[in-house]
Amino acid sequence: GDLDKVVNLLLSLSGRLARVENVLSSLGDNANSEERSSLNKKRKLLAGQHEDARELKENLDRRERVVLDILCNYLSEEQLQDYQHFVKMKSALLIEQRELDDKIKLGQEQLKCLMESL
Repeated sequence: GDLDKVVNLLLSLSGRLARVENVLSSLGDNANSEERSSLNKKRKLLAGQHEDARELKENLDRRERVVLDILCNYLSEEQLQDYQHFVKMKSALLIEQRELDDKIKLGQEQLKCLMESL
């Protein structure tokens, strides 16, 4: 459960940080300094939160290694490999699911824009 939460948190923060950085980079020279300042503050806050989330992931990885060491005493080699595969695949599938959700959302937004333009 913690793995789901931390991976989703990292993905969410990464996406939000990327969007803020994209907006900042697209601002022209004539952009409002108040707006630029606000976006810089937001970027700094999100970067700090992202770093905190990465620390949570590192702590989770350490806990995973402790659990793995304990499981070594109780599981066969095959069962242990299955467990490790499960943990790796869970993260990979969460990331893939998030990417697919983002693509679906983008597609829906594009469809809405197309329908409105007709």
